[in-house]
Amino acid sequence: MVDGVLLRLSKAAAAEEFFDLLGVKYDPNVVNVARLHILQRMGQYLADEDLTAASDALVAERCRAVLERAYADFVSSSPINQRVFKVLKEATAPHAKITPKFVQLDTFK
Repeated sequence: MVDGVLLRLSKAAAAEEFFDLLGVKYDPNVVNVARLHILQRMGQYLADEDLTAASDALVAERCRAVLERAYADFVSSSPINQRVFKVLKEATAPHAKITPKFVQLDTFK
């Protein structure tokens, strides 16, 4: 039944519960710094998965794999460098250069 793993994950209240439910080992220091980023990235990776007709065992395996992948992103890099959330993407996005408009004084009457 597909709802088994997904239902348990939907009731998880902390990132650590995701790791524990899926049996993924983690460093608490990494999770303390990037917990929301890891879960957001996991969600991004899961969005690419088609689990509609999958068995609960396959769903658990895929969830475990994407959590491991998401976690690995933040073991080797920081949330600032990964830019998972929109606010971080926009903070470093190049802004269009605003060029001032020149208005000649003799155009004013």
